[in-house]
Amino acid sequence: QVQLVESGGGLVQPGDSLKLSCVDPGGSLRNYQKGWFRQAPGKERQFVAAISWDGSHTAYNDSVKGRFTISRDNAKNMVYLQMNNLKPEDTAVYYCAAGEVVLGIIDYWGQGTQVTVSS
Repeated sequence: QVQLVESGGGLVQPGDSLKLSCVDPGGSLRNYQKGWFRQAPGKERQFVAAISWDGSHTAYNDSVKGRFTISRDNAKNMVYLQMNNLKPEDTAVYYCAAGEVVLGIIDYWGQGTQVTVSS
């Protein structure tokens, strides 16, 4: 069964850091472009970051450039999102995705992990 499983969300204060992880347990998505999206209450799901299958190319939403870093470890079937200098507006459910992420063509979604930034 193909699936993506996120972890690492939580409640943090503004300025804090958090690292999200996403595992593809079976490894069947190892050669997929992967990425992260987020959805805040009452808003549409928004692209956050993407990484090519080999990690050689990345792309980011302008709102997170310089603060978030996407990476992957194909040997472990993992994708990560390091989030630094978090802001209240980063509060959302974060979803891992696999497919043509930059084009918004998603073949597989994770179940999501909540990130809340609040003082």
